Amino acid sequence: MANVKEFSVEEKLSSLVNLQKIESKLDEIQILKGELPMEVSDLEDEITGLHARQTRVEEEINGIQEFIEQKKNLIKDAQGLIKKYEKQSSNVKNNREFEAINKEMELQALEVKLAEKHIKDANEEIADKARLLETAKKAVSNKEGVLKHKKGELEKIIADTEKEEKAYNKTAEEAREKVDPRLLTSYERIRKSYRNGLAIVPVLRDACGGCFNAIPPQRQSEIRQRKKIIVCENCGRILVDEELYQSVESK
Repeated sequence: MANVKEFSVEEKLSSLVNLQKIESKLDEIQILKGELPMEVSDLEDEITGLHARQTRVEEEINGIQEFIEQKKNLIKDAQGLIKKYEKQSSNVKNNREFEAINKEMELQALEVKLAEKHIKDANEEIADKARLLETAKKAVSNKEGVLKHKKGELEKIIADTEKEEKAYNKTAEEAREKVDPRLLTSYERIRKSYRNGLAIVPVLRDACGGCFNAIPPQRQSEIRQRKKIIVCENCGRILVDEELYQSVESK
């Protein structure tokens, strides 16, 4: 790194072209993977969400079932009291006691009717939630099928390109060490600005190889001299002449 400043502009440009070409190869591998990594990640998140929804519905169903059991116990208790009051009614001594017992029996009968209504409503709610649960289970099953397929595709691509990708990553690291630090910073900034990742491009048919904007003859002459770093006035990419670009590729 200490000797980078001693390199000529042409050598600096050659180092950049070399790095660009290596990283473009890595970009090609990422393009081959396409949206699969993101799709796999999104599907995994979606399935996690569906599982959470499924668990929540199951917990709600369990809560309603507990509520139903409570109401059944209440009915059982109320019916027990009614039987008790019925026995007591045969031994009453006056009308006041008879009316009091009848009133208690009516109250318990109302409790039974109200509890039965609550149970009916709760069972309907369980039926609704059971349908939701079944829908959630089907959605999970479908998504898991898609995820399995997508993962299979991605794993195959990774298996096919892993060795090549590792080699390119290693070569890219070595190439980075040979690039002027300031140029490297500019290169990385420009590279992040464009989806195709091209930060350094050749002049092709009198135009920028990145944005295809025309390059004036005088500017092209300066580029061919390789005495200074020249960027496209339209897109900001670093420009090199086609001969230099091709010569680095042939090394």
